[in-house]
Amino acid sequence: MKPVKVGICGLGTVGGGTFNVLQRNAEEIARRAGRAIEVTHIATRAPNPACNLGDDVQVYDDALALARHPDIDIIVELIGGYDIALKIVMEAIANGKHVVTANKALIAVHGNEIFAAAREKGVMVMFEAAVAGGIPIIKSLREGLAANRIQWVAGIINGTGNFILTEMRDKGRTFADVLAEAQALGYAEADPTFDVEGIDAAHKLTILASLAFGIPLQFDKAYTEGITQLTTADVNYAEAFGYRIKHLGIARRTADGVELRVHPTLIPADRLLANVHGVMNAVMVNGDAVGSTLYYGAGAGAEPTASAVVADIIDVARALANDPSSRVPHLAFGADTLSDLPVLPVGEVETAYYLRLQAQDRPGVLARVASILSERGINIESIMQKEVEEQDGLVPIIILTHRVREQSMNDAIAAMEALDEVAGPLMRIRVEQLD
Repeated sequence: MKPVKVGICGLGTVGGGTFNVLQRNAEEIARRAGRAIEVTHIATRAPNPACNLGDDVQVYDDALALARHPDIDIIVELIGGYDIALKIVMEAIANGKHVVTANKALIAVHGNEIFAAAREKGVMVMFEAAVAGGIPIIKSLREGLAANRIQWVAGIINGTGNFILTEMRDKGRTFADVLAEAQALGYAEADPTFDVEGIDAAHKLTILASLAFGIPLQFDKAYTEGITQLTTADVNYAEAFGYRIKHLGIARRTADGVELRVHPTLIPADRLLANVHGVMNAVMVNGDAVGSTLYYGAGAGAEPTASAVVADIIDVARALANDPSSRVPHLAFGADTLSDLPVLPVGEVETAYYLRLQAQDRPGVLARVASILSERGINIESIMQKEVEEQDGLVPIIILTHRVREQSMNDAIAAMEALDEVAGPLMRIRVEQLD
């Protein structure tokens, strides 16, 4: 069988890793794919010194030219972002080429239109590397867990946030201090907003939810909350209650719709996800037949991500001769069978809560707080008042609640913050058992 010709758009960290893995493991890859896979064209404006391109690879500075090139079978988009990446992918599809991408933002925001165009042209769009780097979570949801009705998916899917929370817990460092180190180490960008505010994780969770529940991609409905307001005190209080704080993406099927949310979360310290540290990623999936399963590994980096990119290239090579109707659907479910199950507004979500407020150390204050919660049907599970940490006449009060609707909790928080005895905004973190 003739070799599959590949054009790579972007030769940065992931692009360079992809090229090197394809070259280094060419023989093994050919054995798995049933034919040779050759990188014949690369589009880059800054050749990667870590890549020995040789004389057989044609280098362009125009990625759109590769998308139109008649000799290329698969376009690998590794430039990132929305605008130029979308043009490259849509141009490749229009020219009958298969696409492999690691671009989670592109898939989360434009995936519905990309997949529709791909179905029309009978080509494949593969995106394993878009979520959790080298962890094969997309293939697991599309194929390995296909027998299951997925109940929920929860994951640590941003390594930067997990590194920050790990350092805050292990070494008692402040958020700002660890963030500066993460930027110095290259874990976080100069503008870390996508990582620390949960936007990156929300892109990935949007994709996972579509694969798990058979719904269209709906990034605009994902609730997103960052970790910038967390303090080392919150981390320590969580530990005292037997929990750890992780920045989770959670997608859960309920009778009324799908929860789609990214936020700091307290998890019992003995849970598997609570023990994923540093820059590592992990995704937990609960299916009705299999129960809970955990997928753990490197969520970023040149060769871990390249592992997923190359696996997609191999899958495309294997399926080239297949009738398009017999291929695994892009979002695991056939396009005509996607569900209209709604994504719930966050006010309808039900969780337990950790609350921290600064209150005056006077008789009756705690009773007023408890009354506000009780009036809204919110039951207290545990409470801690740290008199030894009094400052300016204020002491921290930490409360764990039972499960309640978010809107009820929002009403209670507004009432507590309106008390004369309470200073400043109240810290709220959701609590999940993840059984």
